[in-house]
Amino acid sequence: MIKKTKILFIYPNTMMATLIPINLCILAACLKENGFNAELFDTTYYKTEEVSFEEKKVELLQLKEFKLEDKGVEFIKTDIYDDLVKKIEIYKPDLIGITIVEDTFELAKSLLEAIRRFNVPVIAGGVFVTFNPEEVITNQDIDMLCVGEGEEALVELCEKIENGENYRNIKNLWVKTDSGVIKNDPRPLMDINKLPYIDYEIFGVKRLFRPMYGKIYSMIHVEVDRGCPYDCTYCEAPQLRRLYQNFGGGYYRKKTPKRCIDEMKFLVDKYNPDYINFNAESFLAKTVEELKEFSELYKKYIQLPFWCQSRPETVAEEKIVLLKNMGCNTLQFGIEHGNEDFRAKILNRRSSNKHIVEGLKLVEKYNIPYTVNNIIGFPGETRELVFDTINLNRQFNARTTNCYMLTPYKGTTIYKYCIEHGLLDENTKVHQALDGAKMKWDTITYDELKGLQRTFNLYVKMPEQEWGKIRIAEKFDENGNKVFEELRKIYYERYFS
Repeated sequence: MIKKTKILFIYPNTMMATLIPINLCILAACLKENGFNAELFDTTYYKTEEVSFEEKKVELLQLKEFKLEDKGVEFIKTDIYDDLVKKIEIYKPDLIGITIVEDTFELAKSLLEAIRRFNVPVIAGGVFVTFNPEEVITNQDIDMLCVGEGEEALVELCEKIENGENYRNIKNLWVKTDSGVIKNDPRPLMDINKLPYIDYEIFGVKRLFRPMYGKIYSMIHVEVDRGCPYDCTYCEAPQLRRLYQNFGGGYYRKKTPKRCIDEMKFLVDKYNPDYINFNAESFLAKTVEELKEFSELYKKYIQLPFWCQSRPETVAEEKIVLLKNMGCNTLQFGIEHGNEDFRAKILNRRSSNKHIVEGLKLVEKYNIPYTVNNIIGFPGETRELVFDTINLNRQFNARTTNCYMLTPYKGTTIYKYCIEHGLLDENTKVHQALDGAKMKWDTITYDELKGLQRTFNLYVKMPEQEWGKIRIAEKFDENGNKVFEELRKIYYERYFS
């Protein structure tokens, strides 16, 4: 039975960042399963910045040039705030749900301010909300928070709105009242195998297009697990495990291979994609037995090229052979830093460089293209340490290499470290992983780090005799910019052709 309560999701996104958030697709599916109607206002294609995330990656030689316009994907030229107001006027939602990450908090606040006069109840969720509820709840345009997972809490909230019941005491929710904020306890973690299949309908088929190595693919993203078993200091996943350690067991959960394949069969039949992304923090953390079962089912029922990410220390030849036989098209590995001692102490990643190189060489042996991720700008970072990372990357042959700036998100161990050591002001804004945050390094400057970031791939791929010229390109002056453009053209001809 279709219920009368209508929900509008607002997705404030980094401009032209084309990865679809699975959390909203699952929430929409949960609401639909329970008879509720949900629609979406997505900011992805609005011009909210001068340069998009993926355009920056192209400029930094981390992504081959591409044209989303070839698939009919272009910027929306109308005003974002006028369009949101019109959406509310036409759809007349009974509840607004907004998902927030730290990068988009300012955009989220401006969108809610634009629709304040409608007095529609607003619930905010997302990882930023979960780790910073005290900050978010002070916003005058937000009435409720979902702290933790939202699938069951949101459905319960909508049921109570539908029935005209009081919703102050729903677990996982913080609710503003005249007498203060009611902070309800967390609910036990749910069995993710029992979730409804992902529903991309609220985003539309154009949002499935995603660039990879100069091509545009129609790509579906499938949740194969939730959380991560590792404890990296720059990631929020370890804190989610700690948050839930007393409420229903471990946060890190896996879907069964059969459940994953059944969901993929459904999505492939419905959307006819070119490509699949296994949404997992570390896909190869699976046991060999789990991966064998997954592989056999995938080869039998899906047979599409796919992408997944993992860590070099999870690489084993038996697992790579299984991926190859499944049709793995691309792998991605987090290297993050090239100095073993620094990586262990500051990042809490303890694999050796030898192990990393051996693992990636094994991937090369089976001719599976791969991307590696690196981060610069950690506390104590120096030019010499950045070159430790560059030199480690020179020991293997990744198809593409990403160099991000440290982004100390609230809720992470590295954020706490930076605050405690006076490296970061609590009011400092982060701006996605390519720009990070301007910290108070006494060993290197932000501009020096940005210069090393834009020349990172040049140093990794080009012979050392060209490094003198590359160093000139680190400078953001007339000569440096001119030399960078010259080297950029050479890089394209040699390594992207």
